[in-house]
Amino acid sequence: MRMKEAVVHRFQDLCRERNIKYNELATLSGVTPSTVYSMMDPGRRDVSVITVKKLCDGLGVSVPEFFSAPCFEKLEQEIY
Repeated sequence: MRMKEAVVHRFQDLCRERNIKYNELATLSGVTPSTVYSMMDPGRRDVSVITVKKLCDGLGVSVPEFFSAPCFEKLEQEIY
């Protein structure tokens, strides 16, 4: 799994656990819904660390807690 896929997977899991839709995540985080939906788009390769921080804040999750999930343990090398 690549980093961007792992980030998306983690946010999807957190939203599912909390029964939060992407529009609500955007509102809680102070970002536009298009920011959240474009991050979830598999065609988009990069995710801003600022966006990750804002979404974590909106969910009440610390950045270290966010990245402590198992999906981040065995990431592929990112060579483009």
